[in-house]
Amino acid sequence: MNILLLGSGGREDALAWRLRQSPSCGQLLAVPGNPGIARWAECAEVDPCDRAAVVELARSSRTDLVVIGPEAPLVVGVADALRHAGIAVFGPDAAAAQLEGSKGFTKDLCRANGIPTASYVRAERAADAHVALAQFDIPVVIKADGLAAGKGVTVAMTRAEAEQAIDAAGDGPLVIEEFLEGEEASLFALVDGETAVPLASAQDHKRVGEGDTGPNTGGMGAYAPAPVLTAELRQRAMDEIVLPTARALAAAGTPFTGVLYAGLMLTARGPELIEYNVRFGDPECEAIMPLIEGDFAELLHAVATGRLAEIDPPRLSGEHSMTVIVAARGYPGTPAAGGAIRAIESAEQVEGVTVFHAGTAEGESGLVAKGGRVLAVTAVADTFANARARAYRAVDQIDFDDGFHRRDIGWRELEREQA
Repeated sequence: MNILLLGSGGREDALAWRLRQSPSCGQLLAVPGNPGIARWAECAEVDPCDRAAVVELARSSRTDLVVIGPEAPLVVGVADALRHAGIAVFGPDAAAAQLEGSKGFTKDLCRANGIPTASYVRAERAADAHVALAQFDIPVVIKADGLAAGKGVTVAMTRAEAEQAIDAAGDGPLVIEEFLEGEEASLFALVDGETAVPLASAQDHKRVGEGDTGPNTGGMGAYAPAPVLTAELRQRAMDEIVLPTARALAAAGTPFTGVLYAGLMLTARGPELIEYNVRFGDPECEAIMPLIEGDFAELLHAVATGRLAEIDPPRLSGEHSMTVIVAARGYPGTPAAGGAIRAIESAEQVEGVTVFHAGTAEGESGLVAKGGRVLAVTAVADTFANARARAYRAVDQIDFDDGFHRRDIGWRELEREQA
């Protein structure tokens, strides 16, 4: 197959790396790509949110499958345009992508279909949010209603912090939610209309600081699988959350096609939905790609063409993986740009390690930092502790003076494994 991949981050580097290993993958083209993706694919300067340009490129390159990495092209309807042109695409139409594009839409869908989630109030304006806040105990969760790259959520530990978060959000719509107690886990399911099958699980670290402190980021690291999401809990999440969501969207005439990422809180009552993403998570994608066996490109093509129910379910290797994000100084605020990055090759000499590029560019004298999250150092091993040791051994090989990373990724799992 000729495959077109949209995106330019660490998630897309991992997807390109995995697609390139697929027997059914012929030509692999990425837009706009990055220096890491260029190792596996030909890159072209096309805006992935430009519907007409993406369709034209897919036609001219005789593309058999388009894989959409980030959320923004999905929310603006790039998948709709491709399907209208008769091109197979892995990713939902804009109507179904509202699951991520509007947190209020998702909360209303959960309420209407009995899907377990935190109690909530939608507020269109800051003044309404301040009034609604009185209904909630502290801690409380304040969420921007639209896309926020994983950073639009505040878990307020005081009422003053909640008020401040509402004011900082401006006058856009917000969702105020009950705070759920438990441990978080991510479940990735492939969905094709009313058919849904689990793919993989992971856990990530959203806070910028060690000990899970500081502001939320797009993610500072992840590991897979998530042992806390047992087979029993995973089945409950599929039966009580993912499948009812797929059926509700199909019944509304807006069926979901692609990967549905359910952020779960494992409460005393069972799994409850925190939020949905309508694409692979980042950095969870970097952690799970090395564990998926078989022809990954054919698996995505089966979803895109309505054949998910006809093929064998996806298989995982049984190994463990961990991803450590190396970010630029200043992230998640204003990150430093242009810092030189060296010795990635030395990091990849550590057994089981692949370094995915999340925010890099080619400078005059070599590789430099471009974005806030710069590298995703991923290691695979037979146990979690061994994967963790390999990941940090590799991180320590990298020469990036402007970079920083957390040294405690996977601390809960390490404690469990050592107990």
